[in-house]
Amino acid sequence: MPSPRNIQTIRVQSGSRSLPAYLARPALMDRDAPGVLVIHEAFGLNDDIRGIADRFAQAGYVALAVDLFAEQNRAVCMTRMMSGIFLNSLEHAGAQDTKQALTALGELDGVDASRLGAVGFCMGGSLAVAMACTDDRVKAVAPYYGFNPRPLEAVRRSCPVVGSYPGQDVTRKQGEALRDELTAAGVPNDIKVYEGAKHSFANQGPNFDAVASVDAWNRVMAFFDEHVVGGGV
Repeated sequence: MPSPRNIQTIRVQSGSRSLPAYLARPALMDRDAPGVLVIHEAFGLNDDIRGIADRFAQAGYVALAVDLFAEQNRAVCMTRMMSGIFLNSLEHAGAQDTKQALTALGELDGVDASRLGAVGFCMGGSLAVAMACTDDRVKAVAPYYGFNPRPLEAVRRSCPVVGSYPGQDVTRKQGEALRDELTAAGVPNDIKVYEGAKHSFANQGPNFDAVASVDAWNRVMAFFDEHVVGGGV
């Protein structure tokens, strides 16, 4: 499959911070494309996250991955981010940064702002679910092994969710609780637990699980085709 033709590093303004971001566009664009925000895990904006953005671009999306740890000590930033996720799930600084990133994505030339999605991993998965509950510009989100907002009832106002969770991880119960709450609220969802898979199974590293990763990716693509690509029609 060909690589995206147009790859850039841009800046996203969030308050007083200027955040570097990786932007990947489809090789061929004859009309405005849907956009997807790729939200990194604790390892930051690395080659793995850039590769995921590339895969979305190859699938026809304009993909933006923002470095949420820019201009800060990563360990300190991560501590603050996780504290915010657990103590102020929907309105902490990381959640605000992702909203600014979504704004930047929707304003890019060649992006159809009525068709935006978000995918996130661990910390990023938590941020994606928070965005789903607070920002109606996003049409679907795909959390991987993330944590739910508090209170959980916040997800009742969520957009559609396709979630992927490892069976051998504390986030398994997060996925199951998310599925039950979304289903009870009538929110379209596809939440799957992969038995035997471990945390970060879809990211390159010691816990990578090729079978679970491929299945999760195919589910995300099918779900986004329906709710993001078809969302602006």
